[in-house]
Amino acid sequence: MEFTLTEAQQDLSGLTRSVVTELVTNDRLRELDAAEDRFDALLWNALASAGVLGAALPESVGGDGFGVLEQCSILAELGRGVAAVPFLTSIVGSAAAIAEFGSDKQRDDWASAAAAGEKILTAALAEEYNDDSAHPITRAEKTADGWRIDGAKITVDSAPLADLFLVPAITEDGVAVFLVEPSDAGVSITRQSTTDFSSAALVEFDSVQIPADRVLGSVAQGSDIAAWIVERIQLGSSAYQYGVLDQALKLTAEYATERVQFGRPIGSFQAVAQRLADGYIDVKGVRLTLWAAAWRLSEGLPSDGAVQTAKFWAADAGHRVGHTAVHVHGGVGLDEDHPVHRYFLAAKHHEFLLGNATDQLRALGKELAAVPA
Repeated sequence: MEFTLTEAQQDLSGLTRSVVTELVTNDRLRELDAAEDRFDALLWNALASAGVLGAALPESVGGDGFGVLEQCSILAELGRGVAAVPFLTSIVGSAAAIAEFGSDKQRDDWASAAAAGEKILTAALAEEYNDDSAHPITRAEKTADGWRIDGAKITVDSAPLADLFLVPAITEDGVAVFLVEPSDAGVSITRQSTTDFSSAALVEFDSVQIPADRVLGSVAQGSDIAAWIVERIQLGSSAYQYGVLDQALKLTAEYATERVQFGRPIGSFQAVAQRLADGYIDVKGVRLTLWAAAWRLSEGLPSDGAVQTAKFWAADAGHRVGHTAVHVHGGVGLDEDHPVHRYFLAAKHHEFLLGNATDQLRALGKELAAVPA
């Protein structure tokens, strides 16, 4: 494995950090926390103008031709700023999938517009009574001139803002991924409250009729496409989580050197120092497993459990580092005027997004059990 970041990764990371640092302030985040939809339109437009949104997409949709490594570098910087923008779901999970599997018309209509920041796309994956997003229970039946979709997806990221949903559904021939617009008859969107106040909703499909050309790729490819989307969002979530945890730990270490108790900085006490040291090891574990998985996908290699391993570390370490940040800050960690509480909430969100630590261990166990002795 090559651990050195590419020049493009370094450039995009630096560009994203400069934009986020300039625009994402504690006051700005406080405003967004109180908004009906926690979406930073100012930051989103700035990222689009700077070329960040399209940079990590293929040239076929107006991007710069970079891929998963660059996407993860961008996401890590967005995580450092707990940025309220749908880069993970609109660009990484949806536009990239359409660029990879869509028709020329689908690329022109949706992926290119997403790369320019003109449209927001989202992947509707999670279901209330199903813990495997790549094998949905939402159903689609063939009709004379297209498809009819029935079912529901929960906590769909940016659903109240989205111009298009990528919806995996089961058909009589297997899983297929459909492109559903919020304006389609039978689609209903109900906002949901989430841990980190992000914009999300329950999206229900009641006999939604769509034309035949709204299938992404083909039904024969559908299962692989759904798994591809889930895998990319899990990896992207791990990258965002890495940024969250790395920055949370830095803020906590700085606070531990400034906060004085009993005449000494609290960081000099053994118990505090040990928790910070454990957090340091956790963050390095998230970083290592993240780039190991991203590198495999960038080289066209099968994941072989690398994505699940990265997501396990992001979830498990996210729990520990998030709590360390709050505990070491004491009462300040619970003060909503202080920024550190947002890192805790973001860490909890990504701990459970598309499977918590236990879910990832179960998935890894299944993979290992399937390997011939």
